[in-house]
Amino acid sequence: MQTFSLARWASILGMLMAVGPFAIDMYLPGFASIAESFGTTEGTVQLSLVSFFVALALGQVIYGPISDMVGRKKPIYFGLTLFVIASIGCAFAPTIEALIALRFVQGLGGCAGTVITLAVIRDLKTGAEAAKLMSLTLLGLSLSPILAPVAGGALVSVASWHAIFIALAVIGAAILALVAFQLPETHPPERRISARIGPMLITYVRLLGNGYFVTAVLTAGFAQATLFAYIAGSPFVFITLHGLSPFAYSMVFAFNAAAIIGGAQFNSFLIRRWGTPRLISTAMVAFVPASLLLCAIVMAGGATLELTVGFVFLTVACLGLILPTSTMLALEPFGANAGTASALSGAMQFTVSSTATFLVSASFDGSDRPMAGVMTLSAVCAALAWSGFLLISARRRRACPAE
Repeated sequence: MQTFSLARWASILGMLMAVGPFAIDMYLPGFASIAESFGTTEGTVQLSLVSFFVALALGQVIYGPISDMVGRKKPIYFGLTLFVIASIGCAFAPTIEALIALRFVQGLGGCAGTVITLAVIRDLKTGAEAAKLMSLTLLGLSLSPILAPVAGGALVSVASWHAIFIALAVIGAAILALVAFQLPETHPPERRISARIGPMLITYVRLLGNGYFVTAVLTAGFAQATLFAYIAGSPFVFITLHGLSPFAYSMVFAFNAAAIIGGAQFNSFLIRRWGTPRLISTAMVAFVPASLLLCAIVMAGGATLELTVGFVFLTVACLGLILPTSTMLALEPFGANAGTASALSGAMQFTVSSTATFLVSASFDGSDRPMAGVMTLSAVCAALAWSGFLLISARRRRACPAE
C-alpha cells in the first residue's frame, strides 16, 4: 500500500466523503425554483430530500459488508457511477415524483463514499490517530457545506435548478477518476471476510445487541438529525419567511457549516486533553440549551432573522465536537468488521435523520415551527442516548476494573 501523509489521506477521503453531502447542500438554494417549476409546494420538494436520506440509510447496509468482502474500491466505483447516472436523470426529471425517485437512486450511489471512507479510516488508524484523521477528513468535507450552497445559489441565479444536477454529475465523475488513480486499496485480500450472508447477518445482530455500540451510534444519529432538520427546513425559513435571496441563504448556510467544521478541528487536541467521553459531555451542555432556546423564541413568535441565525449557529457549532467523536467511538472496538460496523452505524444514523427530515416535511405549516421543534426534539434525544452510553460504560468499568 502506498505511503501517504495524513494530509493527503484526508484530502482524498474528504472529497470522497463529500459526494453525498454535496448532493444535499448544493440543491437547497433551488428549493423555491423547483417548487415553482413543478407547480408544487416546498413541503413536497422536501420529500426529494427525504428519499435521498432513506437511500443513504439503505445503501450503507449494503456497501459496508460488501467492502469487507471484496475490498474498498470496487463498491466505490459502482456507487459513484450510479451517482453520476442518477444526477443526469435528476436534471431532466419531468415531474416532481420522478425527481423524488431519482434522488433515491442518487442517494444509493452517493452513500458509497460516506460509509467506505469511515471504514478506510478504521483500516489505517485507531484511537486518537483515527480521530485526528477523521477531523482532518472533515476539514476536506467542509468544502461541501461551505461551497456547495454558494455554487448552487449562483447556478440558480444565472441558469436554473437543472444546472445544479449537471454540475453534480461532473463532480461525481471527477471524484471517480480521483479514486481510480489516487486511492490505494486499504483492505487487502488476507483481511477480507467470507462472502456469505449468514456471517454478515450474525455480525449485524451482535452489533445491535451491543449497548456500547448502539448508544454511541444513536448519540451521533440524533445529533445528525438535528442538523438534517435544519437542512430540510432552512430553505423555506430563510428564503421564503425571512426573504433572503438564494445566494444570501447560501452564505448563511456556509456560515453555520463553518461553525461545525471549526468545532471539529479542536477534536484531536481536546480528546488528548480530556478524553472522548468528557469532550462529548461538555459539548452536550451547550448543545441542548441552545436548541431549547431556539425553540422557545420560535414558539413565542419572536424569531427574527438575527436571532434565528444566532441560535442555529450555537446549536450546530456543537455538532463538530459530537458527530465525528461519537461515530469513531462506536467503531473503535470493531476493527475486523469495520465496514459492517460502519455500514450499520451509518444506516442507523441516516434512518434517524430521515425520520427527522420527514417530520419537518410532514408538519409543514408555513412557519418556522417544524424546523425548530424537530431540531430541539432531536437534540434532547441525543442527550438521552449519550446518558445511556455513559451508564453502560460505567457498568463495564465496574465489571472489568482492569480494562
